Amino acid sequence: MTLVPLPAFADNYIWMLHDGHHAIVVDPGDAQPVFDALAHHKLQLAAILVTHHHADHTGGVAALHAATGAKVWGPAHERIPGPFTPLVQGDVAQALGLRFEIIDVPGHTAGHIAYFLPASAAQAPVLFCGDTLFSGGCGRLFEGTPAQMLASLDALAALPGDTRVCCAHEYTLANLKFARAVEPGNDALSHYNARCESLRAQGQPTLPSQLAIERQINPFLRSREATVLRAVRAHAELSADAAEAEVFAALRQWKNDFR
Repeated sequence: MTLVPLPAFADNYIWMLHDGHHAIVVDPGDAQPVFDALAHHKLQLAAILVTHHHADHTGGVAALHAATGAKVWGPAHERIPGPFTPLVQGDVAQALGLRFEIIDVPGHTAGHIAYFLPASAAQAPVLFCGDTLFSGGCGRLFEGTPAQMLASLDALAALPGDTRVCCAHEYTLANLKFARAVEPGNDALSHYNARCESLRAQGQPTLPSQLAIERQINPFLRSREATVLRAVRAHAELSADAAEAEVFAALRQWKNDFR
């Protein structure tokens, strides 16, 4: 399987997996980049996977389904352009011989799901996480709570370290600027930032990331680490006995206000 990020809008990626004949796409907010890629690679669209209901992830679903008949999967508790097969934690979506395991990841939206493709003899595992986890960051909490998002990120962080993290936006450099403000002494973060700056200077995507790297550099996966705790407590003037969700909420608010 070939994994391809299709740029859309200002900073979205529509992810495509294909075998040279058939394709799966994830979160097609715009149908045209998918139609263009299908024509370029001479592919037939077999399936559409949707992580959450926001328009920049669902706007192209109806047109793609109408044109190709591709089956659509999406979160059971959100409104997705139909017809679609609803999914919740523990379900499996099967397409092109692949089995995508469903993980509930509320926080960015109330019913957000992620799709995890375990490793095979031919490829490392893949995670399609929508707007829950970004490289160096996480999604804003529009509908969920800090405790929900923390639990969702914990679930994703527990996946194998070689998992390819396919986020839905090219937010990496902005996220890393904030991460460096939180952990200025993090050498792994400095090295990763330099690598990502080089990629963007060459017009290349920073994604997919790798989960093992995210555990080293992403403050939202590191909110219990001593360095991050100290920074958040100092910034938000939290007490030493502040609950984990309170620390996470303060970290997310710091990012919301960061310029």
